Amino acid sequence: MIQRLRLAAALLLLGAMVTGLTGCAATIQSDVIAFHQWPADMKERTFAFQRSAGQDASLEYRVYEDLVRNELLRLGYIADTEKRGAALTVAIGYDVRTAQVVVNQPYDPFWYGPGFYPGWGWRHGAYPYYDPFFGPPMQQTTYPIYTRRLHIVINATADKKPLYEVEVSSEGQNANLSKAMPYMVRSAFSDFPGQSGVMHRVKLKID
Repeated sequence: MIQRLRLAAALLLLGAMVTGLTGCAATIQSDVIAFHQWPADMKERTFAFQRSAGQDASLEYRVYEDLVRNELLRLGYIADTEKRGAALTVAIGYDVRTAQVVVNQPYDPFWYGPGFYPGWGWRHGAYPYYDPFFGPPMQQTTYPIYTRRLHIVINATADKKPLYEVEVSSEGQNANLSKAMPYMVRSAFSDFPGQSGVMHRVKLKID
């Protein structure tokens, strides 16, 4: 009976850890840090995007560019749609990185061996040795954690002086960047320009 209670407690703990890593089901959490020398008396407020050759041909990039454009418009900046010479140049970068998280938990007597189990990931090893003097035997569970990253740089067009640089990172068990990007872009400009060099955490409700 005690062993079953321990097992149930361990499973609840693992579930809580997974929830904590992915964030609440209804929210997405991002860590944001910006460095800037933003002029207090910015007069020219027009902006344009600087794209690499690969970005220029990417439909995915265009979606993310639109998200950034909308945030800048919300803040009162003006898109240089007629290409008359924008005062600000905006560049965007993004990627997804993968890491494996390993969790040790008490051996489950109802576990049927190594393999992939939905919700738990890969389980390794045969039935472990049980020693009554050292508590229940342990087994390892692994699952992927994805770090989604967004990098935005705004330069003065005339002298290419960097004015604003922000890095946004968000961890979760979903590698789909397109689902996270709307919230990451909003997080990037949530406190614009904000304190330079100070990391803060932004939590947004998922629509």
